[in-house]
Amino acid sequence: MLGIRIGNYNKLIVIFLFQGDTMSKNSKDTLKISGIDTSVLRIALGTWAIGGWQWGGPDDGNAIKTIHKAIDNGINLIDTAPIYGFGHSEEIVGQALKGKREKIVIATKAALNWTDDKEKIFRDARPERIRKEIEDSLRRLKTDYIDLYQIHWPDDKTSIEETAMELEKLRQEGKIKAVGVSNFSVEQMKSIQHFTQLSAIQPPYNLFEREIENDVLPYAKEHSLAVLCYGPLCRGLLSGKMTKDRVFQGDDLRKTDPKFSTSVFDNYLAATEELTQFAKDTHNKTLLALAVRWVLDQYQDNIPLWGARKPEQIEGIRDALGWSLSANDLKTIDEILAKHIKNPISPEFMAPPNR
Repeated sequence: MLGIRIGNYNKLIVIFLFQGDTMSKNSKDTLKISGIDTSVLRIALGTWAIGGWQWGGPDDGNAIKTIHKAIDNGINLIDTAPIYGFGHSEEIVGQALKGKREKIVIATKAALNWTDDKEKIFRDARPERIRKEIEDSLRRLKTDYIDLYQIHWPDDKTSIEETAMELEKLRQEGKIKAVGVSNFSVEQMKSIQHFTQLSAIQPPYNLFEREIENDVLPYAKEHSLAVLCYGPLCRGLLSGKMTKDRVFQGDDLRKTDPKFSTSVFDNYLAATEELTQFAKDTHNKTLLALAVRWVLDQYQDNIPLWGARKPEQIEGIRDALGWSLSANDLKTIDEILAKHIKNPISPEFMAPPNR
């Protein structure tokens, strides 16, 4: 369990210039992921919700418009995965990028499998599974290479050496440009680096879920890894739109997230209310902008994944850019969290079972 810590953090001053509907890119608002030639904006589009599964079903028309709106607003890294809608998210990304592929960095994943009825999902990083997945992803995404190929979850039934060697083969073949991992421990990252070059790690990271500060984030800093931070808004808790009477229906993931249970939901909402007021009073910003800015300011190679499924959900991107949190801001934020969240809940509930 993570203990909220109060103290100073490194600051990163970010400068953005806006012109028309797009954002101009300078050295402060972009970074290069090792192995990938194209610099990327330090906010990426996350497409879990676009796949529909665990998010109330797909809405393809809005999904394609959302991707185009993200690109129009300067985003050029799109993160997806086969498990997002059992291939549907990748298919939609492929459709949306027709004629735009060379301008976009695509990150997708491998090593999750499912039964034919899609009722059971499990980890599977066997070389033969990865080989099948890369071909399926290339077809769905309508491309002949993946920029960043990530192992979605570690598979304790398959040796990391076997998995890594297959990834290295794909890199040598030109099917992928860079290797990444998601939800890996430091020891697992060390192991995979014996067999292939690691460029990025994708962990959960937001104001309420900070476990990676104990080990994964320091390791990423030491080894200059890009950190694609998923869940920067903590499943909507930090969106500024969550209310006590919100009801989650169908296969909505939040029905199983303990943060949304009646016993602690009020505490998290109390924290968001005070954070909302702080963001407004101090920077004239929304809670959403504050939450994303906070992730950006923790490490110069952090890339929060901005999840969206409707074009209007892209609008808030600009509010998160062009400013920075001071050391005093960060201290106050930590004090607000410590006041309301006595026992932070980790995101472990999302972990799929092993084979």
